[in-house]
Amino acid sequence: MKELILGGARSGKSLLAEQRAAASGRRVIYLATAEARDGEMARRIAHHRARRPADWGCAEETLHLAAKLHELAAPDTCLLVDCLTLWLSNLLFAGRAASQAEAGEAIDCPLFAQQTGELITLLPQLPGHIILVSNEVGWGIVPMHPVSRLFADEQGRLNQRVAAACDQVTLVAAGLPLTLKAPGLC
Repeated sequence: MKELILGGARSGKSLLAEQRAAASGRRVIYLATAEARDGEMARRIAHHRARRPADWGCAEETLHLAAKLHELAAPDTCLLVDCLTLWLSNLLFAGRAASQAEAGEAIDCPLFAQQTGELITLLPQLPGHIILVSNEVGWGIVPMHPVSRLFADEQGRLNQRVAAACDQVTLVAAGLPLTLKAPGLC
């Protein structure tokens, strides 16, 4: 089972993902993509850590997500990736994409293209239960800054590609889940 859970900031998407991982009946590994680069992010990470059961495993990967998923996935395991949004941001700034957008250049970032492509290719092949959390950022105004526009566009494209590769897609708003795609649901 491959599952994508989308929602806005503080929508309840991570909590729902954690509940589904706990209910999977499998060994759970939380795969974090965030880096604590400031105090605010450190507090967010600590909040998520405190909420997780002590018996869950934890791994971190900021760039090479497909490789880490390949390494950790197993039939008896539920991998919870939180979140694709921070991973995408990491890719855009680690590679050339953000600086290219800032300079008004066409985006040609091999790191971004390779890593997102690897995720989409690998996802259907992975054993076990995979839950991916991502922000839905496309419902607000079009950002003024070129890097913010790039991010919003690429997040929307990534979410579409991941949703197509998943068996189930759920949108969370105000803590309420809405099933967008489910096995057998057309």
